[in-house]
Amino acid sequence: MFGSLLLASLFLHMVVSIPQPACHRCCDHLPPLDDAATLRESMPGMPEVRTYINMTILKGDKGDRGERGTPGKPGIEGSLGPRGTEGHKGDKGQAGAPGDACKSQHSAFSVGRRKSLHSIDNYQALIFDTIFVNSPEHFNMFAGKYRCQIPGIYFFNVNIHTWNFKETYLHIMQNNSEKAIVYAQPSDRSIMQSQSVMLPLQEGDEVWVRLYKRERENAIYSDDVDIYITFNGYLIKPEIE
Repeated sequence: MFGSLLLASLFLHMVVSIPQPACHRCCDHLPPLDDAATLRESMPGMPEVRTYINMTILKGDKGDRGERGTPGKPGIEGSLGPRGTEGHKGDKGQAGAPGDACKSQHSAFSVGRRKSLHSIDNYQALIFDTIFVNSPEHFNMFAGKYRCQIPGIYFFNVNIHTWNFKETYLHIMQNNSEKAIVYAQPSDRSIMQSQSVMLPLQEGDEVWVRLYKRERENAIYSDDVDIYITFNGYLIKPEIE
């Protein structure tokens, strides 16, 4: 029995004393792992390995709402949109307060003449003796002339009655300029003649009616009972409202 134990011990000593080859890993022949491109080239068909982190595992609790940031710059204005549908008509508003009467601009006159007039060597301005309207007294009854106080557009009208067998020849004048004529040829019957005109006037302009001088024998008729001759005018539109 002792002999058997001795042989076993001797065999174990021999096994331990036999030199063993060096240990190598099976992947030692591969390139370093930090050069992934080289590794894939050396091993065609090898799948690419990418790291994936499950963020749901790392997600923490919801934080508090932060403060509101500063407003950004306004954007470019957009194009005009289509017109919407027309709304319902609103209720009638209340009447406003009366305007300032002092700011109202008006001027009007209407005058008449009861005397006939015959031509002389010089021109004659028609002088009127009856006032129908003269508000606010811009018509000079002594000179027979309307003097503009409010620049603007005016309307003027003159009506006369012709004299039998005599010519009728008058002008509506602006300052010393003839603007419109009132004319009738001699006739065995008298008739009413009328002329109207609109004129732009500046402050200080004068409008009047002039009978032509004697080189053309002419006259206008009237009497003390009825008024056949009238001259009228009024402001249509002031230059500045």
